[in-house]
Amino acid sequence: MNEPSLGFVILFLLFSALFFSNTYRLWFKTDEYYQSLYDSLTREPSIYPFRDFFLKRLENKRRWVFWQKIFSLLGTAAVLAVDALVVMAWLNS
Repeated sequence: MNEPSLGFVILFLLFSALFFSNTYRLWFKTDEYYQSLYDSLTREPSIYPFRDFFLKRLENKRRWVFWQKIFSLLGTAAVLAVDALVVMAWLNS
């Protein structure tokens, strides 16, 4: 597939928007974002298969926020680069 369709590009950009929405919440509404994640993991009955693993990571909030922000910076750079590549491939098709 050398030429992405418009539908693929739009779907790809929508998933990117979801990523950026979560990144915004992490950086600018950190306490609310952390609490919503914690609440969803502690809600019964749980639908998450690795709930205990994730709850253990959330125990130290300061460390969790630090690493999430580091990974969000890397993720933001990657998502922006891939978004640009997908749009450029569509424009050149």
